Amino acid sequence: MRTKSLKKNKINVVTLGCSKNVYDSEVLMGQLRANNKEVVHEEEGNVVVINTCGFIANAKEESVNTILEYVQKKEAGAVDKVFVTGCLSERYKPDLEKEIPNVDEYFGTSDLPNLLKALGADYKHELLGERLTTTPKNYAYLKIAEGCDRPCSFCAIPLMRGKHKSTPIEALVTEAEKLAAKGVKELILIAQDLTYYGLDLYKKRNLAELLQALVQVEGIEWIRLHYAFPTGFPMDVLEVMRNEPKVCNYIDIPLQHISDAILKSMRRGTTQAKTTKLLQDFREAVPGMTIRTTLIVGYPRETEADFEILKNWVKEMRFERLGCFTYSHEENTHAYTLEDDVPEETKQQRANEIMEIQSQISWELNQGKIGKTFRCIIDRKEGNYFVGRTEHDSPDVDNEVLIDAAQHYVKVGEFVDIEITDASDFDLYGVPATSK
Repeated sequence: MRTKSLKKNKINVVTLGCSKNVYDSEVLMGQLRANNKEVVHEEEGNVVVINTCGFIANAKEESVNTILEYVQKKEAGAVDKVFVTGCLSERYKPDLEKEIPNVDEYFGTSDLPNLLKALGADYKHELLGERLTTTPKNYAYLKIAEGCDRPCSFCAIPLMRGKHKSTPIEALVTEAEKLAAKGVKELILIAQDLTYYGLDLYKKRNLAELLQALVQVEGIEWIRLHYAFPTGFPMDVLEVMRNEPKVCNYIDIPLQHISDAILKSMRRGTTQAKTTKLLQDFREAVPGMTIRTTLIVGYPRETEADFEILKNWVKEMRFERLGCFTYSHEENTHAYTLEDDVPEETKQQRANEIMEIQSQISWELNQGKIGKTFRCIIDRKEGNYFVGRTEHDSPDVDNEVLIDAAQHYVKVGEFVDIEITDASDFDLYGVPATSK
């Protein structure tokens, strides 16, 4: 009879949290594949690596529940080993080791070589840009920096990810070329803070120069910007966006709040007047630009007056895309010294109010798209529809363009001109422009 030790391990990587974690899991899987390990993503495997999120309460709860689920499978003999990595593990390792001791080992966000060693693999330095991508073949995330130097009062990311560290332009171009060679057409640039890119390496904000290098990569047709910070935004980026067809007229810029009192307490380094001026400059520099933002409601000492200011501003600015979160009281952050004094029910009510306003804005903006034709990338077929996106939409968080698969055929992974025939608040419906 074969003993357990002779069985070939299949390593299942489970990813929780944001796109940065998706990227990190892909790098881990690329390293494992280069070590001739059998590796799968969120499928059955006898060795499990859980890449956790530790950002806010809901994410932490999901991560803990996932760890407990796989520990139970281990105890039942369904899996042999469970390893935990990522932000939750970085932030709470001693507590986790004490509370859930049946995990084989915990690793932090910068422990990749040690994690690989525990999995019987060597860290291969020469694997620049070699990743096992888990997104649809036509797009991939490109992480241009790690960590964050911003002092935001509510945020625990610097505790988990450390100080800002930019990746050199040459390395990112090499990675982009390798992704393009695999059929990737859209790069989604991610970092905790895109606008800080280059300050540590080049002594200046260098996002515009990076974009000018990436647009030269053959095969890449769209480049999308995620997670910019409003303070110190490098305005030369807008010039590149306006002049380079490959750079999508789109930016994700989490603004969090707009009441001056709340912005000051959040340590955002800006004001309502400065932020409004910045957004006006964006729209003036790049006509037709899509601005996505995220907001936090229920921050300590947020009064009804603060919330009214936020609501009125959302109505005034008419963001093309917007998400809203309730405040999460996080240990070891500056805001944790404040009393979490907004009741949970009030937080949720305020979030719902913001999203109702945004839903109406989004519906009105989408109605204006009916009859127009947009170049779309087709991500997948789902049920009775092919699902695509315009350059104004990012995967998972924005509008989707739905094409009736019973009536029309479009090729997944390709660009197609789609005429919009109908629209709801968060979805567009269309037909291939050539079929008319």
